[in-house]
Amino acid sequence: MMDAPTTTKAAEDTDGRLPGATDTYDTQVPGGKHPPSAGRKESATADENEPRIPEGGSADAVLVRRTLAEIAPVADRVTSYFYALLFIRNPELREMFPVAMDTQRDRLLKALLTAAEHLDDTPVLTSYLENLGRGHRKYGTHSAHYPAVGEALIGALARYATASWDEETEAAWVRTYTTISQIMIDAAAADERSAPPWWQAEVVSHDLRTPDIAVVTLRPDQPYPFLAGQYTTLETPWWPRIWRHYSFASAPRPDGLLSLHIKAVPAGWVSNALVHRARPGDVLRLGPPAGSMTVDHATDTGLLCVGGGTGIAPIKALVEDVAEHGDRRPVDVFYGARSGHDLYDIDTMLRLQKTFPWLSVHPVTEEQGRLPEAVCRFGPWSERDAYLSGPLGMVRRGVDALRGAGVPAERIRHDFLSELAPTPSDQPRSGACIARTPSMLPSR
Repeated sequence: MMDAPTTTKAAEDTDGRLPGATDTYDTQVPGGKHPPSAGRKESATADENEPRIPEGGSADAVLVRRTLAEIAPVADRVTSYFYALLFIRNPELREMFPVAMDTQRDRLLKALLTAAEHLDDTPVLTSYLENLGRGHRKYGTHSAHYPAVGEALIGALARYATASWDEETEAAWVRTYTTISQIMIDAAAADERSAPPWWQAEVVSHDLRTPDIAVVTLRPDQPYPFLAGQYTTLETPWWPRIWRHYSFASAPRPDGLLSLHIKAVPAGWVSNALVHRARPGDVLRLGPPAGSMTVDHATDTGLLCVGGGTGIAPIKALVEDVAEHGDRRPVDVFYGARSGHDLYDIDTMLRLQKTFPWLSVHPVTEEQGRLPEAVCRFGPWSERDAYLSGPLGMVRRGVDALRGAGVPAERIRHDFLSELAPTPSDQPRSGACIARTPSMLPSR
């Protein structure tokens, strides 16, 4: 089954931010072998405001993207029909999903859009799907589940893509789905030989920094290998089967403890429980680490790090990682928030600046302007590797601002690939990370 994350935040519940301190939905993608054909009904016409599906590439990629462009305006109906087919034909799968399905509605299409956009980019697509395959183990997903999801997917597409659906298109989808599911199945099988599907982690400290931001430190029940800049998926005992993404706020530590920065967001079930209810002694569940917003220590390229709100968490981890490797590369950190009071971790960042002469920290509040534009007043940054973490809107503006300032797209790293999908009025965007993109299976 496939994941359908949110941001970094794809976001929790009603929030819309990014990785790095923002929690996001975990998502999944279906797999299968040879789904049956389905009837066709109702037509749909692509709206100019819907995400633009890139044309070109292999014949299968063109057909798949054409289907997705057609169903985009009726994505909610397609997704509802998909889940109806899945649960009617396979009622035993319903318990793998959250009780409330409202937050699940858009994840299927986002996962498809992400996969379709990278269908001809084998390294990127494979990395994305392998990550989903490993992550789905925590849901109890098995290889036998993938055909059922594939059949429901084909049935939903055939019903709503009336203008583009024919035998050739169906065959292209079957081949594409077979490839997608096999990559995920193989990755899960390989991961099973070396890692558990999840970790138990005890809360050992809970530091409330502001009325709605807490720094939570966890002790996993067994070694938890990860890289600075990555994130985990987390489930609380108060909301079973609801998983959210949170970035690690430090590089790996000798004592094995993990730190997360959590912001309670409006209607955020998990984030509010972690900020206002969690206490030392509580036990949470962690999925495997994910994310590619990491430092390449084979080079000495300078870093430009932009963190908004709790998005400073993975940025802090990256700074610690550079220091631990003994690097002397220049690192500029822009830390943004609405006000000085909201810069809850500024003292830590300034202490790091005093310790490491290669580090420069630039606090930015709304009085000084929006964070991405503030970054562009400095520079030049064209020779830096850029890292963006924070609310989705900030990351979107940051990508555009940095590209406008001459930073090559391949040097801009973030975990919001699906959320930054280009629209008809946009120039194509690119990101180095796709870890938090949606999948097609349960997002718990």
